[in-house]
Amino acid sequence: MKLVKSTAFLTLLMLTTFAFAQDKVVPYSQIPSEVKSYVTTHFPKHKVIQSEIDMEGVSKQYEIILSEGIELKFNNKYNIIEIDGKSKLPNSVVPEKIREYVATNYPNNVITEWKIDGKNQQIGLDNDLDLEFKMNGNFIRIDN
Repeated sequence: MKLVKSTAFLTLLMLTTFAFAQDKVVPYSQIPSEVKSYVTTHFPKHKVIQSEIDMEGVSKQYEIILSEGIELKFNNKYNIIEIDGKSKLPNSVVPEKIREYVATNYPNNVITEWKIDGKNQQIGLDNDLDLEFKMNGNFIRIDN
């Protein structure tokens, strides 16, 4: 009986979670000004292709898709949490200490991805190598 109740509860929980998870395409004009300011500052030459508001329960995330295959994600406080690109990211979006580490240790590669991963930062290089750093920019490890 406990197994049946547990299974029923988990099924209901999963259905509820999926019901509340929504991605809604919205006009760029409906995106918060803080997000638009970040886009304008760091990606002035790129065109906005699509803007979305992602609802995960009661939490909002904002996703902006730019020309040249760049995707930006912002949390509900309008802070950037992930940048996924196909080519070199602008220096202004990657902390200096991380850029210096990459320039010293991977001089033939460029940073194409950056994200906050829990309490750390993670970057992706154009050779498909992922590196993990503390929030202060200190190198932790190569992420497999």
